[in-house]
Amino acid sequence: MSRGLFVLAAIIFSSATLADEAAIRRVLESKFGIRVEGVQAAPISGLYEVRVRSARGPEILYSDAQADYVLSGAEIIHTPTGRNLTEERLRKLSAIDFKTLPLQQAIKIRRGNGKRVLAMFTDPYCPYCRRFEMVLQQVSDITVYVFMFPVIQPAKIDHSRAVWCSKDRVAAWLDLAARDVAKIPAARPDCPNPVDEILKFGQSIGVNSTPTLFFANGERVSGGLKIEDLVKMLDAAGVQTDAKSRAN
Repeated sequence: MSRGLFVLAAIIFSSATLADEAAIRRVLESKFGIRVEGVQAAPISGLYEVRVRSARGPEILYSDAQADYVLSGAEIIHTPTGRNLTEERLRKLSAIDFKTLPLQQAIKIRRGNGKRVLAMFTDPYCPYCRRFEMVLQQVSDITVYVFMFPVIQPAKIDHSRAVWCSKDRVAAWLDLAARDVAKIPAARPDCPNPVDEILKFGQSIGVNSTPTLFFANGERVSGGLKIEDLVKMLDAAGVQTDAKSRAN
């Protein structure tokens, strides 16, 4: 058994005293200099979820009832279903209102009936983003709003601007971001474009990695997904029917 599991066992089987949420907050804030946003019972008896916020966004710690033991970087997995309960909580804690996204500044890619909706902050030179583009092309009945977020190679930011300046933005984006070898757009990059505004907006909502995905229910995922997981999340998120989300 790993050291982490021994600590977890100690938490669960130690004291049966009910947690004093204020005490947990006080101990952790004074000991670690963090700001605790909330404390609640975790899915495991005797364990408590402690929500904190860092520069990276919301994070979850786990504590016993007296904050004598704390788990940092731990994840709770529900073995019968394989669900990562910690990851699910973080998706909800970092969710946004989908309607607040500036969809008019995104490249809109529609496949099939377009009912399922996804917004994606992505960089054409991010290897994970390029692989995820291959996954997206296998999904039908979807509308993808591509927010160009070129942070990997800032010297090539004009390639993203040139996509926006292209007559066919969708084709220009896919040529740049979804080919085995990137094809740089022929268009000049000096037309009015939203790339700098998207960078500022993404930073304002805590986008700090690419790709970052937002589903119709506002839930956020940092990193790409396998196709089966992507489809499940798209279906679970429902359909974004607001007129703004259908804007061209």
